[in-house]
Amino acid sequence: MTGRRILGLALAAASLLAAGQQAFSGEFKAKYGEIYAERESGPLKADLYIPEGEGPFPGVLVVHGGAWRMGARGDISGAAQMLAQHGFTAIAISYRLAPAHKFPAQILDCKEAIRWMRTNAKQLKIDPDHIGGFGYSAGAHLVSLLGTTDEKDGLEGVNDPKSVPSTRIQCVACGGAPCDLRPLPADVDGLAFFLGGSRAQCPEQYRLASPAAFVTPDDPPMFFYHGEDDQLVPIASPENMQVALKAAGIASDLYVVPYLGHTAAAVDRKAIERSIAFLEDHLKPKAK
Repeated sequence: MTGRRILGLALAAASLLAAGQQAFSGEFKAKYGEIYAERESGPLKADLYIPEGEGPFPGVLVVHGGAWRMGARGDISGAAQMLAQHGFTAIAISYRLAPAHKFPAQILDCKEAIRWMRTNAKQLKIDPDHIGGFGYSAGAHLVSLLGTTDEKDGLEGVNDPKSVPSTRIQCVACGGAPCDLRPLPADVDGLAFFLGGSRAQCPEQYRLASPAAFVTPDDPPMFFYHGEDDQLVPIASPENMQVALKAAGIASDLYVVPYLGHTAAAVDRKAIERSIAFLEDHLKPKAK
């Protein structure tokens, strides 16, 4: 499959998440284009979907796909709105894209967004102790990496992580996730635009960009959904990740979307409903 074809499928999957979702009953307010970080290349912005009511609500960082080099936060607005309708403050972000900005720029932006959410928790009606991540494809990769990395892993982007709000999240729900880039053929440079070269040329980049490389017993619960016929990201990716998580004692689940490929699975209603139910189970306080 050509690189152009891969990028087209990934972007199509992300775009489908923005369309066709039926509304639930929950009311929310949306604010668009809020700046959450400043970079040399310009401001990074977020769209906010905040439920009506006093709160605080669990927060969910919503991260779009597009093969790390395409797409926009509006592509995943449908999922963000669904989350808000279910009582989550959903924050859909833009992040720096390859090849102009190679890894780890993307995960550094996601981590800065989590800090921003915690710093502004009162205004956003967020419970800062209950924040999750949702994404599809490249976005799934990034929220999975958020879930497994912490300050000891060198991906925080600040000199003193202890002096700023934590980037640890308490739950992950995502689909079509590339979870481990280390098994890729050493001499194939298909991800050079993102990681700077082939795995043989920069093995440490491939390790740092692999959520599975950082699984530890203190990681949050994780839910994955994946198309049974996904020809872009092998289903072995979330299957192997789930094995690693369970071995570490982490609650995890995998829903295989019957018959569908990468693009169609992105908007499978049952898969998204299961994602939201998983987030509800692990982020919302239990009734006494």
